[in-house]
Amino acid sequence: MARRVVGQRRTAQREAIAEVIRAARGPLTIGQIHDRARRRSPMLGLATVYRTVKLLLADDLAHAVIMSDGETRYESAHLGHHHHFHCGGCGSVFDLPGCPLPIADGTVLPEGFVVMGHEVTLHGRCPACVKQARLRGQRRR
Repeated sequence: MARRVVGQRRTAQREAIAEVIRAARGPLTIGQIHDRARRRSPMLGLATVYRTVKLLLADDLAHAVIMSDGETRYESAHLGHHHHFHCGGCGSVFDLPGCPLPIADGTVLPEGFVVMGHEVTLHGRCPACVKQARLRGQRRR
């Protein structure tokens, strides 16, 4: 993603927030963005995160991902079309590369329907949570 100036003024706080979103391996909540950006900018306030995310959205540098539970997360807009995996164990959301679904060619839709886009979120357990569950199961034996 090109490093454009976020909003009208380039500040260390705005850059820290933009970098957190750029570097993320999946969409993040406002709280997660705040926590990660505070490592670079300790005095960063939550209101600044909200304002900066709004600017990133307006500048098409980020976009919102609305999860099935209604929670909104944010990710870099440069990723292209992809899907997500939501871990029910740790709550993390991961990006899945590409799109294996044939929906775009219209073969699975009734006549007259036109696809403008789609989002898929798979639900399950991430590798770390699967490993942790196996370890717990071994300890109980």
